[in-house]
Amino acid sequence: MTMTSTPKPIKHYLQFSDLNASDYAYLFERAALIKKKFKAYEKHQPLIDRTLVMIFEKASTRTRVSFEAGMYQLGGTVVNLTTEGSQLGRAEPIEDSAKVISRMVDLVMIRTFEQTKIERFAAHSRVPVINGLTNEFHPCQILADIFTYIEHRGSIKGKTVAWVGDGNNMANTWLQASEILGFTVHLSTPGGYEVDQSIAGIRSAESYKVFKDPMQACAGADLVTTDVWTSMGYEAENEARKKAFADWCVDSEMMQAAKPDALFMHCLPAHRGEEVEAEVIDGPQSVVWDEAENRMHVQKALMEYLLLGRIA
Repeated sequence: MTMTSTPKPIKHYLQFSDLNASDYAYLFERAALIKKKFKAYEKHQPLIDRTLVMIFEKASTRTRVSFEAGMYQLGGTVVNLTTEGSQLGRAEPIEDSAKVISRMVDLVMIRTFEQTKIERFAAHSRVPVINGLTNEFHPCQILADIFTYIEHRGSIKGKTVAWVGDGNNMANTWLQASEILGFTVHLSTPGGYEVDQSIAGIRSAESYKVFKDPMQACAGADLVTTDVWTSMGYEAENEARKKAFADWCVDSEMMQAAKPDALFMHCLPAHRGEEVEAEVIDGPQSVVWDEAENRMHVQKALMEYLLLGRIA
C-alpha cells in the first residue's frame, strides 16, 4: 500500500498581518535565543543545505546584509538576483519566474515596488516568500523595531508609538502591528501624505489616533519613530516633500514631549537635519544601531520558522 501525506501549506510573509500575536510571541522569543547564541559565538545551523534566493528590484544595504549574513549563519546558502542580472528585468512574467525559481530553492526574499508583484510571485511559488520591502509594506523592519523595543523596555502591549512623517510603507505596517499586538499608534503626517487606510488594511480605528500637530502625537509616547521624507520610487517629489514636511523633523523638543524614557527609532538610512535632528538620532534615547542589527536576528528567526515551523 502506498502511503500518501498531505503537503504542509506554504506560509508566506508578505505583510505584518500574515502572522498572529501567538506567532510573534514565538518569533520574538526565538530571535532572542538566536541573538544570544550569535553573541556567544555558538553555532546555530538548522538550515544546512537550504537555499535562499534574494531578488532585488530596489537597492539595499541593510536588507541584503541582514538576510545574506543571516542565512549563512543558519547554515544555508544564498543566491542574489537583480533585475539587471536575470530574466526578471527582461519581461519574463512574474508567474513564470516564480514557478522556475521556487523549484530550485527553499526560500525567496523579494524587495520590489508594488505589493501586487510580490503577491503574484507568492501565488505561484512552491516555497515561502518574504517581503523585504514594497511600496506598501515593510514587515521585516517593524519586526526588528518591536523586538528592539522589547529588548530595551519589555512588552509593547499597551504602549504608545508616535509616527512622525510620511504615511508610507512603514506607517502602514506599524498600524497593522498595533492591531495585532495591542498598542496604540499616534500618526502625524503633513496634509496630502496621510496613511491610506484601505492599503493599510486596518479593520478598526481603535489602535491609532491621528494628529495634525506632530508635537501632540509625541506627547506621552513610549517610542518616537520616523523615516526619510522621500522613499525610493518617489524621488521626483523630493523638493515638494521637503517643503511639505518642514515641520515634521523629529527634534529634541518632540522627544521632550514624549515620556522621559521614550526611545527613538529610524529604519535608516537617515538624513540628519531633515526628518530627524542629529542630536536626536545620535543622542541617548536613540536605539537605531541595535534596531539595524536586529533585522538580522529577527529575520533568522523568521526564516527558520517559515521552513521548519515552531521548534520546541
